[in-house]
Amino acid sequence: MYDAMEIAALISGGVDSAVAVHRLAEQGHRPHLFYIRIGLDDGRGDCAADEDIEMCQVIARRYGLPFDVVSLHDEYWQYVMEYALDTVRRGLTPNPDVMCNRIIKFGFFDERWGGGFDRIATGHYATTIEEDGLTWLGTAPDPVKDQTDFLCRITYRQLSRLMFPIGDLPKAEVRRIAVEQNLPNAFRRDSQGICFLGKINYNDFLRRHLGEAPGPIVEIETGRKIGEHRGVWFHTIGQRKGLGLSGGPWFVVKKNIPDRVLYVSRGYDTDKQYGHTLHLEETEWLTRDPWPGECRGAAVAFKNRHTPQFLPASLTRVSPGEYVLESPEPVQGIAPGQFAVIYTPDRRICLGSGVITGRNVML
Repeated sequence: MYDAMEIAALISGGVDSAVAVHRLAEQGHRPHLFYIRIGLDDGRGDCAADEDIEMCQVIARRYGLPFDVVSLHDEYWQYVMEYALDTVRRGLTPNPDVMCNRIIKFGFFDERWGGGFDRIATGHYATTIEEDGLTWLGTAPDPVKDQTDFLCRITYRQLSRLMFPIGDLPKAEVRRIAVEQNLPNAFRRDSQGICFLGKINYNDFLRRHLGEAPGPIVEIETGRKIGEHRGVWFHTIGQRKGLGLSGGPWFVVKKNIPDRVLYVSRGYDTDKQYGHTLHLEETEWLTRDPWPGECRGAAVAFKNRHTPQFLPASLTRVSPGEYVLESPEPVQGIAPGQFAVIYTPDRRICLGSGVITGRNVML
């Protein structure tokens, strides 16, 4: 239970943010609702936002709350999608949603519209934990829906202003509340993919902006060419579907960017799709550096993609911002450019993240 305060609630038109608004209202708050529009039909991406906005308006009327649509499309393009396209162009795997949270939702929005509010609320599946006089990012009890990996690059100031009204609930309970309260989006499907793209296919978006650059698909064990791809940026390490190869399963295991070669390995159990070591750079800690002195073999848990699975590892600092994660368990799909998200060994607190380097990519 929070004391009454001025809250800006970011809503999307989906069931999660609608139930977040309901819970805030139950607690006696009257949040100001905001929908951030970041997709316009101007050739730089498409987003069918009208239906989302209409749903948000219905929720606002239902609870008698103020509602505004604000645009951060240009900022999203300049700071998030340019990052994504540049990362993909270099053959790496970006995570635009991670950068959107830091730069757009809790960055530009807070700077321009959030200043008069005590807190910003969202429908993320995450929690905040107060310990040692500090705020920490806590995981959600529903491991399948936990979204702390999407919040791993926010700043401490941003974290200290956030609240997650549904973060302590499993998804099934959120749906149950929506049905019980007869919310208009109780049965609306969850959105999939990058928020900016809406209904646009991700590969079509890349093709529009990066074009195609065909090259060979090579079986890494034999060096045999077994097919062709349209561009290395359409594929990521660990990918299985969408390769157009028969006799599989085939997994992408390596890229040779200059020569446009995509290396694959066949079989579910091939060791070529696994590794034990992740090299990280640009490592940032959400609340504070857990190891301000020496960090050698520190016990942690981590994720290297959005998944319910946390893997155990030891963490060693090589230099400021540069770390090595060593996992005793095989790690599938170590994709350079992605974020390795680091947690306490009990998986209770998200500590921070680092960018997986291109040690697995021949640059």
